[in-house]
Amino acid sequence: QVQLVESGGGSVQSGGSLRLSCAASGYTASTPCMGWFRQAPGKERERVASIRSQRYTIYADSVQGRFTISQDNAKNTLYLQMNSLNVEDTAMYFCAAGSHYWNGIVYICRTADFTYWGQGTQVTVSE
Repeated sequence: QVQLVESGGGSVQSGGSLRLSCAASGYTASTPCMGWFRQAPGKERERVASIRSQRYTIYADSVQGRFTISQDNAKNTLYLQMNSLNVEDTAMYFCAAGSHYWNGIVYICRTADFTYWGQGTQVTVSE
């Protein structure tokens, strides 16, 4: 079992920055994939960024170049640095962890394999 607790959400004006944190505990060695997801009212959940084996990162096109995902193994903490925020970034942000999948060529992090979830932290961006 892995427990995840997010923090760092809040309200910010457009163009501002926030850093989200996700403290992980439990058997974290079983979850080489860590990620941030978000869901806005009336919209589907979207994967924002993920990191595999503390190294390989992938970003959604909508946040590429603005958001940075990172991991501090010593603190068992996942981060999401969010810069140049805009109103479209307003959502509940969730930290998630899961196993990776061998697709025959490389290991990947599939959304369906994220089995552990935090409770979420709200990010609100205003004009």
